[in-house]
Amino acid sequence: MIYITMIILLIVLTIVLSDIVPLLKTWVSRVHIGRYENEEIWIQAIVNKSIKWLNNTPKIKVTDNTRLTIIERIKGNYSKNAIQHWQQAALLLGLNDYLKVKSDNNIKIEINKFLKSNFNKDGSWKEKLKFIDCAILSYAVMNYDKVDKYKVSYDETYSLIRELIGSDETVKYRKSMEDYRYVDTIGFICPFLIKYGVRFNYEEAIELAINQIKDYYKYGFDNENIIPFHAYDIKNKYKLGLCGWGRGLGWFAIGVIDSWRELPENNKYKKEIEEIVVTFSKSILKLQLNNGAWGWTVTRKETRIDSSTTATLAYFLTYASIIKDIEKECKLACDKAIKYLMSVTRRDGTIDFSQGDTKDIGVYSMLFDKLPFTQGFALRAIVKASKEVNKSEIEYSI
Repeated sequence: MIYITMIILLIVLTIVLSDIVPLLKTWVSRVHIGRYENEEIWIQAIVNKSIKWLNNTPKIKVTDNTRLTIIERIKGNYSKNAIQHWQQAALLLGLNDYLKVKSDNNIKIEINKFLKSNFNKDGSWKEKLKFIDCAILSYAVMNYDKVDKYKVSYDETYSLIRELIGSDETVKYRKSMEDYRYVDTIGFICPFLIKYGVRFNYEEAIELAINQIKDYYKYGFDNENIIPFHAYDIKNKYKLGLCGWGRGLGWFAIGVIDSWRELPENNKYKKEIEEIVVTFSKSILKLQLNNGAWGWTVTRKETRIDSSTTATLAYFLTYASIIKDIEKECKLACDKAIKYLMSVTRRDGTIDFSQGDTKDIGVYSMLFDKLPFTQGFALRAIVKASKEVNKSEIEYSI
């Protein structure tokens, strides 16, 4: 009887600790948050955390539940691999951008380790592709891979995307969602498609990306304020979900700015995409808060600030500032955003208070914690904007 009681108590203790320990760790990690005074030290902390996470990426929760999480862990509902792809992609993009301005052997070692663990010797994916979330990871690898060692995997990614082309000649988010087009997809696939199309001379890949952006801009935006809804219905042209979901703006922002950057200067779509960049820039500048951040709902000042929105929009603005007509205001807004991110960085270099994973169209997380995706895009913004980083003799080019 005593042994049974002890076993029961041990099980109860395990369940309780599985909930309490993560909460305690988060609380402790926030002690003395945002106390960086030296920008160079802060940037190095961001880099160090990104290096650590690339091959040990924290599992991002699918659920908002903080009680009895052991049940969801057992059922496999705690986290999903598809979520991890865009976390890893952002870290790889950030670290690769940093390498362009400062040589760091530790980063190279970790990136090569990451590539070996994800790709076969022939350059194909080790794990069979299921979702288009992988396209942003392919894009990140393409940015590092200058000799096309992983060309087979890029072809695999492109084939997966083509399988999801719907009746309107744009790409579905999932096979089961035939009639909906998500703003997330702009960030997931468009930069990859354009880089893939330009590098390997596949004009149809470029056309697919341009159609995806133009159709979303036409049907998925609030026409007056020029900000996106979460999704739209291709048959009835209903605009779905929240208008002004912060990370939705971020997904569109990184998708359109990297697509614009990847297009050659003489490409027939370059100017058209640039016009979207300019118009969208003016919209998000109006929505920036006085402290430099954006909320998880950008149209309401009362909502919680989201670091993932702030990091992605800061990154967008660093490159939008290349356009002379909006140069000054974009640079100023980006500097303010980066200062905000510095103010919410933990002692160990983790940027805090990013919104958790979205559950469905119109169903958003109310948890705000660490997110590797934020870490990566903050680093990308910092690399382009920071004077401390750009003291390097190595020239940084777009």
